[in-house]
Amino acid sequence: MKARLNLTIEDSLLENVKNYAAKQQQSVSELVEGYFKTVTKPSKRKNILHLVEKLDKPVIAEEADLKELYYQENAKKYGF
Repeated sequence: MKARLNLTIEDSLLENVKNYAAKQQQSVSELVEGYFKTVTKPSKRKNILHLVEKLDKPVIAEEADLKELYYQENAKKYGF
């Protein structure tokens, strides 16, 4: 079942949308409905924050000098 929706937008924007819809061979209603479907569709991709939270956390002493640890690791890796 379809329902009506009233939108208030700038006249110039409405003209641009009508022109775009005509080029796409769609109605303005179809464009709006498609947009709403896209916006409300659950994302198939996982949020990067959830992925980062699953990573193992490194064990680093609070008083450690992170810059020095970085250089030590790179010295091992690249031999300088």
